[in-house]
Amino acid sequence: MVTYADRPWTKHYDKNVPTTIEYPETTLHHFLTESAKRIPEKIALVTSARLPLLGRRWTGLSYAELENQSNALAAGLISLGVKKGDRVALIMPNIAAFVISYYAVLKAGGVVAATNPTYPPERMQYQLKDCGAEVAIIMSLFYDTLKQIQPDTHIKTVIVTNIKEYLPGIARTLFTIAREKKDGHRIENFDPDDHWFQDILTRHAGQKSAVEISPDDLALFQYTGGTTGVSKAAMATHRALVANTLQMKAFLAGDGVPGEEEIFLGAIPFFHVFGMVAVLSLAITLGSKIILVPNARDLDDLLECIHVFRPTLFHGVPALYNAINNHPAVTSGEINLRSIRTCISGSAPLPPVTKQRFEELTGGTLLEGFGMSEAPTATHCNPLRGENRTGSIGIPLPDMDMRIVDLQDGETDVPVGEVGELVMSGPQLMTGYHNMPNETRNTLREKDGKIWLYTGDIARMDEDGYFYIVDRLKDMVLIGGYNVYPTTVEKVLAEHPAVLEVGVAGIPHPEKPGQEALKAWIVLQPGMQVTEEELIEHAAKNLARYEVPTRFAFVSELPKSAVGKILRRELVQMENTS
Repeated sequence: MVTYADRPWTKHYDKNVPTTIEYPETTLHHFLTESAKRIPEKIALVTSARLPLLGRRWTGLSYAELENQSNALAAGLISLGVKKGDRVALIMPNIAAFVISYYAVLKAGGVVAATNPTYPPERMQYQLKDCGAEVAIIMSLFYDTLKQIQPDTHIKTVIVTNIKEYLPGIARTLFTIAREKKDGHRIENFDPDDHWFQDILTRHAGQKSAVEISPDDLALFQYTGGTTGVSKAAMATHRALVANTLQMKAFLAGDGVPGEEEIFLGAIPFFHVFGMVAVLSLAITLGSKIILVPNARDLDDLLECIHVFRPTLFHGVPALYNAINNHPAVTSGEINLRSIRTCISGSAPLPPVTKQRFEELTGGTLLEGFGMSEAPTATHCNPLRGENRTGSIGIPLPDMDMRIVDLQDGETDVPVGEVGELVMSGPQLMTGYHNMPNETRNTLREKDGKIWLYTGDIARMDEDGYFYIVDRLKDMVLIGGYNVYPTTVEKVLAEHPAVLEVGVAGIPHPEKPGQEALKAWIVLQPGMQVTEEELIEHAAKNLARYEVPTRFAFVSELPKSAVGKILRRELVQMENTS
C-alpha cells in the first residue's frame, strides 16, 4: 500500500531531475548578477511596438544593462531613504522598468510589494496601506490613481516611469506625438516632489548598493487574489524564492535545452507571483530572453509577439490558451505558433479540450501545474518528457512533501485515492501573512518537525503520486446533502461545442431558505447558440443528478482575476444584486 511518506511521485521524474537539491546561501538578485557576468551582452528583455506601415519594431536590454540599471536604481532608492526591510510598491505591468525596479528593490534591501496597476482606487489603497510602503514606483498611466489615494496611504516618495522609455527610437517618437496624451500616459500635473525614473538612473549611474542582505531577509509581500475573502500579504524570504527558482530549474533539467537558448513569453503579469517567479526569476537565472507583453488581454498584440519573436516557453492560464485557440488569426493559420515547445498552465483548472486544441495548434506540450502565493510559486507540474496526465496538476517538485488530510479534523491522512485537503511542506513556504497572526496559525501548522501549509484546496493523489485538484474548499456547494465541486461541473459543461467559457457557483436557493442551488454562467462561442435544456442534457450524461445545474445565465464575459482565474465570489454577488 502506497503512502504519502513514500513520495511515489519521484519515480516519475524525468531523467536528470533530482529528488533533492542543494540550495546555496544566497539572495535572489545574485542570480541576475551571475547571469550578467556570464553573458553580459546577451539580450535579457525585449520591448516592442507595432508601427503603422513599418511593422513591429523592438529594442533589447542586455543582461549587463539590466544589472547596471538595477544597481543605479538601488543606489537611488537608498539615497531617497529606503532602508533594509522597507516595503516598496511596484505599480506597473510587464515593462522593462518593472524588472529593473524589482531587482533594485532587492539589492537595496527592500521588500517588493507589487500590486495590480489596474485595480480600482479603493483596492489599491488597501494593499498600499496594509503593506506600509513609503515608496512607490509607478507607470505614468496610473499616476493619477495613485495621487488620488496617496493621502490615505503611507506613500511619501513617488518615482514615475513612462512606457515609452524603452521603446525603439522611432516608436518612442511616434508614441509621443500620436498616443501618449490620447492614451493617458502623459502627466499633465506632475507633482514637483515626485521623481522621474530615468533621472534617478542618470544621477546614480555606476553606483551600487552596499547593504548586507541575508537569505533569511524578507524579499516579497505577495498579495493573494482575495478571491475567497480579504486579500492577504504572504511574506517570502530570499531563501524561499531562491529555493523555488532552483526547484523549477531542476524540474526543467530533463528538457535538455540550454537555458540561454530559451525564449520566454512574458505574458503572465509580473506583479503576480506566477509571473514574478515562474517566468521572471527563472528566466533571469537561466540567462534566457524574455519577450515583454504589457497587456496579455490584447490578443492581437500578444499573437504578433509570438509570430515575430518565436518564443519557446510560454507560461499562461487556461482562459488565455482558450482565447488563443479561438482567435481568427490562429484558426485561419495566419499566425504561426509552432515555435512554442512547452507551455505551463496554472492559476485555474485546465479543461482537457483547451489542452488538446492548443497542442494541435502549436505542436508543443501544454503542461498543467499548480502553485500558490503562499509557496511562491510552483509546487506541482506534469513531467516534461514523462507521462502528462490530463486533468492532473502533475507531481510535486523536488524536496516537496505532500499529504491529503481529512476535511473534518484536518490532521488524519486519508487513504491514497480519497479526497481531502491538500497540505504541503517544502523549502519555499512563506513565513506567514503580514499582520494576520490568526490566519497564519490556521495556514501554517507544525507536525513531525515540519511546517505544513494548509492550502484550502480539496484534492486527491493517485497510486503513482499524481495529484488532482477537485476544488477550493470554500467553493464546495452542498446540494441535497451531497458535496458538489464547481470545477467538476465546469469541466463537463466546457466540453459542449457551443460553450466558450463557463463559471459555476452555489447561490442561495430562491425557494428553499437556508439551502443552496447550483448555477452556471455561460459565455457562448461566437455565432453559436444552445438552450438550457441542451446543456442540462449534456451535463446529465457525465454528472450525477445532484451535480447538474438547474439555473443558467448567458453572459458576454466572466469576472476574472489578473491571471485569468474565474471569480466565483463575484458571480454570486452578481446573482445577489440582480
